[in-house]
Amino acid sequence: MLFLVTLALAAPVELVEYAPKKTTRHVLKSLDYHLSFEQYVAEYRKVYTDAEKPARQAAFEASLAAIKAHNEQIPAPSWFMGLSEHSDKSKDEWASLKGLHRGAFFSAAVAAVRANTTRRFDPPASLDWRDSGVVTPVKNQGGCGSCWAFSAAETVESAYGMATLKASGKAASIPILSPQQLVDCAPNPEHCGGTGGCAGSTQPLAFQYLISSGGEDSDLDYPYMARDGKCVAGSRKPVIGISGYEDLPMNDYTALLEALVNEGPIAISVDASWGAYEDGVFSSDSNWLIDHAVQLVGYGTEGGKDYWLVRNSWGTSWGENGYIKLEKFGEGKEPCGTDTAPASGFVCEGGPSTITVCGTSGMLSGSSYPTGAKLL
Repeated sequence: MLFLVTLALAAPVELVEYAPKKTTRHVLKSLDYHLSFEQYVAEYRKVYTDAEKPARQAAFEASLAAIKAHNEQIPAPSWFMGLSEHSDKSKDEWASLKGLHRGAFFSAAVAAVRANTTRRFDPPASLDWRDSGVVTPVKNQGGCGSCWAFSAAETVESAYGMATLKASGKAASIPILSPQQLVDCAPNPEHCGGTGGCAGSTQPLAFQYLISSGGEDSDLDYPYMARDGKCVAGSRKPVIGISGYEDLPMNDYTALLEALVNEGPIAISVDASWGAYEDGVFSSDSNWLIDHAVQLVGYGTEGGKDYWLVRNSWGTSWGENGYIKLEKFGEGKEPCGTDTAPASGFVCEGGPSTITVCGTSGMLSGSSYPTGAKLL
């Protein structure tokens, strides 16, 4: 987190990014290969000190070399890499973006793979909850490990949108909620992978806090600062409340799919080893270390591959305008692997030393969503 201290300012950080659609990947890749560091700095409006500039340039050049090597593979890969505002980050800074430390809903007792259910369920061929107006714009967590707070806040936003959609057939306007309130106020007494705030926590802990505190403030009233702060939520007015939340069975494909179809977007956990992702259907091996929290918003098919549609919190310059497509295999076909270091960003103190995780990037390993969302 050496260079990210520049984000810890006294002024609020712009939370929502409204960016134009990016250039298509084939043109973008051609441009990427010849983009100079100076052009990158100008494109992404970077400002460096003289001391940090050499390290930034070295990180950028390493990113560019990795992009070229990956994208020019023969046969062509199913997904492509590209530049983003994060392409000049160090390894430590990349790690700081992955602030998931799940544990409150996780223990050795549920470490085994859960069997898929046999209940009858006929999902639609594809689904994108953005089309129904229940997904708010892509946001940017900056240099704080607050992905868990963004995943939780965005899923509360979507839960409210779903409630109004089910009630009237049309989603109401959704207020942008405050991840900063969760960063500052949601307790993490058992040190579930961290101490809370920018040091990481879990979506269920965020939901528990919102239930006990009476709801979540808007980002307008409690603006995002991309750093740890003092909890001041008691002096403000929450705008959306929830009455409960549901944890889905671990590594259960059908349970996740059914919840996504019937309840709306879901807060999920992943291995975010896709920092340079640009577009396409991402697939990887099964050496997954769960370290990031995101939101699942749909699924579909592209180029003959099924995918899960996932919203990230790294801004619109990353991925497909802030989204990634993770390969989806189907019931009984999802790959499984072992997280060999859950204590470094996965479980509470004293938790298991290894965890079985399933789905591309381990995305079936931990999923939850709030219930009873309503405007206050």
